[in-house]
Amino acid sequence: MATALVAIPSVSLHEHLMADATEAALANLPWLDVERVGDNVVARTALGRPFRLLLGGHLDTVPPIGGNQEPKVDGSTLYGVGAADMKGGLAVLLQLAGSVPEPAIDLTFCFYVGEEVAQEFNGLHHLWRDRPELLAADAAILCEPTGVVVEAGCQGTMRIRVTLLGARAHTARPQTGRNAIHRLAPLLGAVAGYESRHVVLDGCEFVEQLQVVAVEGGVAGNVVPDEASIVINHRFAPDRTIAQAEASARALLAPHLEPEDGWEVVEAAPGAPPALGHPVLAELVHATGCSPVAKQGWTDVSSFWAHGISAANFGPGDPLLAHTPGEFVQKDELDRAAAVLGSLLRPTVG
Repeated sequence: MATALVAIPSVSLHEHLMADATEAALANLPWLDVERVGDNVVARTALGRPFRLLLGGHLDTVPPIGGNQEPKVDGSTLYGVGAADMKGGLAVLLQLAGSVPEPAIDLTFCFYVGEEVAQEFNGLHHLWRDRPELLAADAAILCEPTGVVVEAGCQGTMRIRVTLLGARAHTARPQTGRNAIHRLAPLLGAVAGYESRHVVLDGCEFVEQLQVVAVEGGVAGNVVPDEASIVINHRFAPDRTIAQAEASARALLAPHLEPEDGWEVVEAAPGAPPALGHPVLAELVHATGCSPVAKQGWTDVSSFWAHGISAANFGPGDPLLAHTPGEFVQKDELDRAAAVLGSLLRPTVG
C-alpha cells in the first residue's frame, strides 16, 4: 500500500488525487462513518467506547527532487518523495482502518492537506474552524516519521523578517550613501553565533534553533542599496510563548538594529509540551519499549494541544530523511508501527 501511495502525486495544494484514493479506501468499510471536507478525509467509529483516539496524518508532500517522484523498491526499502514524510504513516493508518472493525476505543482517522506549507492552507486548521466536531477526541497521535519511537510535544516556530535601511548612492561614490547589505554582516554574525537553548520538560530535551533562511537586497549593478532584509526561522521550546520567543530573538539582534529598521513576525505557531499522561498515550510509550524523546520541530500536535487534546508524534520513517532526495521508509518500520498502534486497540486499553 505504501508504494501505491508514494506513486500518487500530492505536492502541497495539489492533494486531490491523494484525497480521492484515501476516500475510496475507506468508503467500503461499514464500521466507519466517512466524510470529506474539501480534500480532507475523516473517518470515525461510533461504538460508545470510553475513549476516542484520533489517528492523523497529512496527505501532502514537498515537491519532488532528484527524480524521486517515482517510487522505487529495493528489497524491503521503499524510496520516493513522501515515503517517510509521511506516506508510510498514511499506509499504516489505512491498514488499521481496514483491519480493526471493533476497536476497544473509538477511533477517528483524519487525513488532511496543506501541512507542508503556510498555516493558512493547513486542512486541520480548516476543520477546526468549520467542522470541529469531526476532530473531537480524548487523545491524538500524528503518524509523522519518528523512527517508531514516541516524539513528545513539539517546538514552536516563527519566521521573522528583519529589514535594514541605508542610503542609496552611486557605487563610484559610496561614501555619499550607506550600504544596507553591508549592514547585514553583524546581524548574520549574531545569528551564526547563536548558542542553542536546551530545555528539559518531562524528561524530554528540546533544543532551540535560530537560522537565516532568506536574504534579499540590491537595486542595480551600480547602485549602493538602501534596503536589505533577512528572514529568520526560530524554533523555540514549548515552555515559551510566541511573545517570549520573539522577545528572546529581538534581544539577541537588538545591538545591530536602529530605530528605523523593520521587524515583522511573518508567521508563528506555538509549540506543545509533552502530554503523555493520558492513559492511551502512556500505553503508546509502553508499547514501543523505548523512552520518549522531544520533537525537534513543529507538528500539528500543537494544534491539538491548543484545543485541549493530549497528542504525540509516532510513525515509521527516519525524520532526518524527510524532504531529502534519498527519502525512504523500510518495511520493518511499517510493520512495527502498525503493531504498536494496533496494540492500543486491544480491550486492555482503558
